[in-house]
Amino acid sequence: MKRKHIYLLILVFIGGLNSLAIEMCAQRLLGAYFGSSLYIWAVLIGLILIYLTVGYYIGGKLADRYPSEKALCLSTAISALFITLIPFVSQSVLSWSIDAIAHISVGAFLGSLLGTVLLFAVPVILLGLVSPFAIRLVTQELDRSGRISGSLYAISTAGSILGAFLPVLWMIPTFGVRRSLLILGALLFLASLWGLRPYWRFAVVIPLIAVVLPLGPLKEIPNLIYYQESYYNYIQVTKEADGSHRLILNEGQAIHSIYYPDLKQQPLTGWYWDYFLAAPYFNKGFKPEQLKRVAIVGLAGGTIAKQITQVYGPVAIDGIEIDPAIVEVGRKYFDMNEKNLTVYEQDGRAFFSTTQAKYDLVVIDAFQQPYIPFQLTTKEFFEEIKAHLTPTGVVAINTGHTETDYRLVQAFVNTMSTVYPSVHTFDVPNTINTEVMATMQPTSSDTFRVNMAQFDRSTTMGIVASEMLPAMKERAPDGGLVFTDDRAPIEQITDQLLLNYIQGP
Repeated sequence: MKRKHIYLLILVFIGGLNSLAIEMCAQRLLGAYFGSSLYIWAVLIGLILIYLTVGYYIGGKLADRYPSEKALCLSTAISALFITLIPFVSQSVLSWSIDAIAHISVGAFLGSLLGTVLLFAVPVILLGLVSPFAIRLVTQELDRSGRISGSLYAISTAGSILGAFLPVLWMIPTFGVRRSLLILGALLFLASLWGLRPYWRFAVVIPLIAVVLPLGPLKEIPNLIYYQESYYNYIQVTKEADGSHRLILNEGQAIHSIYYPDLKQQPLTGWYWDYFLAAPYFNKGFKPEQLKRVAIVGLAGGTIAKQITQVYGPVAIDGIEIDPAIVEVGRKYFDMNEKNLTVYEQDGRAFFSTTQAKYDLVVIDAFQQPYIPFQLTTKEFFEEIKAHLTPTGVVAINTGHTETDYRLVQAFVNTMSTVYPSVHTFDVPNTINTEVMATMQPTSSDTFRVNMAQFDRSTTMGIVASEMLPAMKERAPDGGLVFTDDRAPIEQITDQLLLNYIQGP
C-alpha cells in the first residue's frame, strides 16, 4: 500500500472520530448553560446530521472537480482550525444566552441556542467532505469500487465509535470539554499535514499552542470557588457573602445544596428542603424516635442528610447520588461527613431494585436540571419504593409549577395516588417548588396539623410548622396523566412550564 494511502486512511479514521466526538462535546457545552434534555439532544443530533449531509453532497461534487489530496487536506485543516476556535468564542455566545434568560427574552434565548449549535456547522460540514473525497481518490478500478467504499466507510465508522466513547469516558472528565475540543482540533490538523502545501503546514502551531493555553472555568458566575467537569455534570461551588456554600450544576438555574459553615447547629435553610423534616408527622401519634432509617435519592451535597441528622439524631441514612464527583465535593465543601450517612454512587432506581432495606422515609430530590429523571417519576418506580417502605413509611418528592400552571404537580398526584392511599402537597411560598408526599397508611391533613401544632413556635420543628401549614394544598387525582415507564413526558411538560414562566402572564 502506498504511503499516501496510509495517510489517507488515518485521515478518514480521525475524521470519523472527530464527527462523533464533536457531537458529544457539543452536548456538554450546551448542557452547562441550557441543561440536558431530549430536546437538546434532538436539535443537536438533527443539525449534526444535516451538516454531514451537506458535507457529503458538497464533497462528492468537489471530489469530482478537484480530485487531489491537497483539496481534501485543506478542507480538514480548515475544519480543525474552526474546531480550535469554538472554545474561545462559545463562552460569549452562551453568556449572551444567560443574559437573554435574565431579561425574559424568549426570542433571544432560542436564537442564542441556535447560534450555539451553529458554532459547529462549518467544521462538521467540512468533515462530511472526507468520505466522498477519500473514495474518489482511492478508487481507480470500477470493479473494486464497492469494496473500497465499504472499507473506507468501515474505517470512518470505527473512528466514530471511538469518538462516541473517548470524550465521555476519558477526555471530558480529564481535560474538560473545551480542552477536549482543542485536542481534537490539533489531532485533525496533524492528520491533514501530509497533503498540505508547505506554507499551510506552519498553521499547525495554532491548534498546538491553543491546546496548552489557560482556559479558566467553562462559565463565569459570581463568587465561584470551585468548578469541575465530571462524567455527569458541570459542577460549581460558590461562597456567598453570608459565608454559605452553594452547589450549582450545569446551567446554574437552581441551587442543589446549601451549607452554612458558621451555623452548624441551625438545621433550617429557609428553602424547600426544610419541608422534608415534617414528612413523618402525617402518621398519627408520630414520635421522633420512630424514625429509624431514611433514603435520599439525589443526595447532592448532603443538605437533607445534615438536616435530618441534626433534628432526629444519628438515624441511619442511605444517600443515593449518581455522580461520584458530587459526593467528593459534598465532603470537601459541604461537610457531608455524618457518621450515620452511607453513600451509594448509583442511579436511584437501580439502588431500590437491588436493596433489601426498609425505610421510614424516602426523599426524592434528583434533578438533571431542570428535569426530574423520568425513571424516578413513574408508577412502576413508586411501586418499587412502596415495597421498601415500612408500614408507616412516607415518600416525598420535590417538583415544580408556575404561578398558574400546576400540570406537573397534578401528574405526580395522579401517579402517586395509583400506588398510595393518601397524597398531600405543599406549595412552597415565593418559589416554584411543590412538595408531594404520599403515605403507606391512609392519612389526613388534620392529623398532620395536630401533630405539628404541638411544637413551640421558637423550636426548629415549630418554625417548620409555621412555614408548612399555610402552604398545604389538598389536591385529588383528576383522572388525567399518570406517568408510566412506557409514557412519562416529564421533559415536555417541564419545558412548557418553563416557556410559560419566561413569557410571563
